[in-house]
Amino acid sequence: MPDATPARATAREAIALLTGAAGFTEHRPSPSPLPPDGPLDWAGYDAARERASARTGEEESVAYGTGVVGDYPCVLLSFEFGFLGGSLGRQTGDRLAAAYELALTRSLPLLALVATGGSRMQEGMVALTQLQRVAAASVRLRAAGLPQIAVVRDPTTGGGWATVGAGADVVLALPGAQVGFAGSRVRPPDADPYAYSAEGQFAAGQVDAVVPADELTATVTHWLRALGPHEELPAAPVPGALSAGDPAAPLPETGREAVARARDPRRPRAEAYLADYFAVRLPLHGDRSGSTDPGLLCGFGLRADGQPVAYVAQCGTPTRPAGYRAAARTIRLADRLGIPVLTLVDTPGAANDAEAERAGAGAAIADTFAAIAAARVPVTTLVIGEGGSGGALALAAPGNTHVTVDSYFSVIAPELAAAILKRPPSETGATADQLRLRPQDLVDLGFARSIVG
Repeated sequence: MPDATPARATAREAIALLTGAAGFTEHRPSPSPLPPDGPLDWAGYDAARERASARTGEEESVAYGTGVVGDYPCVLLSFEFGFLGGSLGRQTGDRLAAAYELALTRSLPLLALVATGGSRMQEGMVALTQLQRVAAASVRLRAAGLPQIAVVRDPTTGGGWATVGAGADVVLALPGAQVGFAGSRVRPPDADPYAYSAEGQFAAGQVDAVVPADELTATVTHWLRALGPHEELPAAPVPGALSAGDPAAPLPETGREAVARARDPRRPRAEAYLADYFAVRLPLHGDRSGSTDPGLLCGFGLRADGQPVAYVAQCGTPTRPAGYRAAARTIRLADRLGIPVLTLVDTPGAANDAEAERAGAGAAIADTFAAIAAARVPVTTLVIGEGGSGGALALAAPGNTHVTVDSYFSVIAPELAAAILKRPPSETGATADQLRLRPQDLVDLGFARSIVG
C-alpha cells in the first residue's frame, strides 16, 4: 500500500495490509436481486453499477469475510470507495448485516475498514434505512460482549461514519483521511476543513488514535488481543510501590504533612505508574461529545503477563466533564467485554469553573459514579496523590481502594474547610488533622483496604 496515499487503498488492499500472508476468506450473503434500475427505477442505475463493477472488480461497495490479524481471528468488512463512492444501498446493507451476523455466530471481533460517501441516492429511502439495519446489528454484537473496531480511511462520511465508523468501540483513523458526517460537497462553503479531517476529529475527541499505515497492523493486533474475547479475568493487581522511592517509606505524622506529600511535584504521577504497570498501552481518546481532558488518561493496556486491564488515571489536575465522560465510556466498555479496570486517583477535585458547569460537570460526575456502581467486572483503585472530594471519589471502587504513602483523601481540601469554618489560615494544619485524611486514617476509617509503600 503506497505510503503517500494509504487511506485511499482499495477494499482488498486495506484487508491485505492487515491480514498479510494469513489471508482472507470472503463470504457473500444470499442473493437479493434489485428490480431494474433499483427500487426507484432510477434511469441508468444498472449501467452505473456495471461500470463500477468493471472498474473495481467488486460486485458491491463492501466485501466481508473472516481473516487473521496478527494471531487473532476476526471478521473483516471493507468498503470499496471506487464502487459508487463506497455508498450504502440495499445490497450493501445485506453484506453489512451478514458481516455482523457472522461475527455474532462465530463469537469473533468485528473489524471494519471504512471508506464511504454515505447512503446511495439512487435507492432513496431504501438506502437510508440500511443505517437502521447496521445499528441493530451493532447492538446485537454489543449485547454478546463482542468488540467492534473501526479503521476510518479516506473518505469516511455520511451514514457510514455515523454507524459503522463512529459506532465502533474503538475508532482508529489513517492520517489525512477526510472524516465527518458532512461530505465535501454538502458542508458549508466556509467550513474549516480541519474539522472534517482525521486529525481534527482526534482533537475533538471523536477518534481514539491517528495511526500511520505502517503501524496499523501492530496497533490493531494489540487491540484485538486486549479486547478479547477472553475467559473470565481476575481483578487488576494493585500497582507496585513507586511512591517516595522506598517501599518502606514512613507514613505522614500529620494531616498537613500528608497533604504536602501528595502535592509534592517530585512524587510519581499517573504516567510513571502506567509505564511501570503495562507493557503495552492503547489509549482511548475523548468523550465522543466534542471534548477532551488531557488531565485524565483512559484506555486498555496489556501487562507483561499478557493480562488485559482497562485503566482510568487522573494526572493531578482538576478533572473536567470531558474526562468524566471518557472515564465512564471506558469503564462501561471494559464491563461489557469482561475486562478488569484499574483507576488511579489524583486530583484536587472536579473542575469548578463556569465552562465546566456549562459542559455538564454534575451530570458527567454522576455518570462516572453510576458506571463504577454498575460494573460487574472487578474495579481496583489506587490513590496515588490528592483525593479531592467527590471529583476523586467518582473514580474510587467501593471496597477495593488502596492508597499510597504520599496520598490523602478528604471530603474537602483543608484550606477550604478552614475557610468555611471561618478559621484563620494558621489553623489549616489542625483542620487537616481533624479531617483524618492521612493514608493510615483512611484504612482505619474503612475507606482503604491497604497502604502501598
